[in-house]
Amino acid sequence: MSEKTLFEVKEEHLDTGLRGIPTGHCPTSKVDPQKGLSYRGYPISDLAYKDPEEIIYLLYRGEFPTKEELIEFKNELISRSKLDPQVIDHLRSLPREGHPMKWFLSGINCMGLVSSKGDYREDFLNLISQLPEMVAAIFRIRSQWGDTILSKPELGYMENFAQMLSPPQGSQHLTKLMRIFNVLHYDHGGGNLSTFVGKAVASSLADIYESLMGAMTALAGPLHGKANQECLRFLKTTYSKISNPEEESAVLKFVEELFHSGGKLYGFGHAVLRVEDPRATVQYELGKEIAGEDPYFKLALLLRKVGSEF
Repeated sequence: MSEKTLFEVKEEHLDTGLRGIPTGHCPTSKVDPQKGLSYRGYPISDLAYKDPEEIIYLLYRGEFPTKEELIEFKNELISRSKLDPQVIDHLRSLPREGHPMKWFLSGINCMGLVSSKGDYREDFLNLISQLPEMVAAIFRIRSQWGDTILSKPELGYMENFAQMLSPPQGSQHLTKLMRIFNVLHYDHGGGNLSTFVGKAVASSLADIYESLMGAMTALAGPLHGKANQECLRFLKTTYSKISNPEEESAVLKFVEELFHSGGKLYGFGHAVLRVEDPRATVQYELGKEIAGEDPYFKLALLLRKVGSEF
């Protein structure tokens, strides 16, 4: 191998996926085993509470915007935010069965049918601007909470999403939760499955809607983005099985028995990280602030403590 060779692919790697095999450069974010996730060199813990539009600009332009640049960028997103009504009509025509990710994929495809400009920059900015309305519409239509709610992009990127979502039993903390959760999941090192698939599709000069569909199809699996859902499912199931889910000894006993039977403790383990995911750290602190008395959150805290000891 030459000095420039980063990794030698051997026969035993061919059926094991791409874990540990470099597949390209990623200037927008990095996952360091000990330091965790960073965007453009900034630790995610320093960015979590900033305006989502500011972080979108950082990832897009490579630097933080000035006050004037941020105002201009927010206005540009607002000007592009109107979703084509045909997309909403399409969502209304879908069967109510199926996972929301399948609706999301169908919505992206429809957006590409009616809105694609064939220009990556234009389509990227339009997608970013219009996704909040499309996703809110999916949940309003699927859940039969009532009709879709008029978009008010001038409220702010996630502020508008929260008001369009407006679940019947929504928390007063919904906007804050969505702002932070959104920022935490903008990027993740560029080497994960969905990013790889999106880049592979784009290499054929497919447009950004087609590339994003490929990426989101990969994200939909339970070993990737759907893992969040599986963690919540695991938490609820665990709560029902522990005699006293607020007692550390009972939780410890459950985890010991879980490992003894060959089960998995969801929410622990990462392909790269060797420390707690800094996104999780931010969310635990936010949880203490907005959901400190919630029984499921209390159980999550105990699992965090007990699980880290194994």
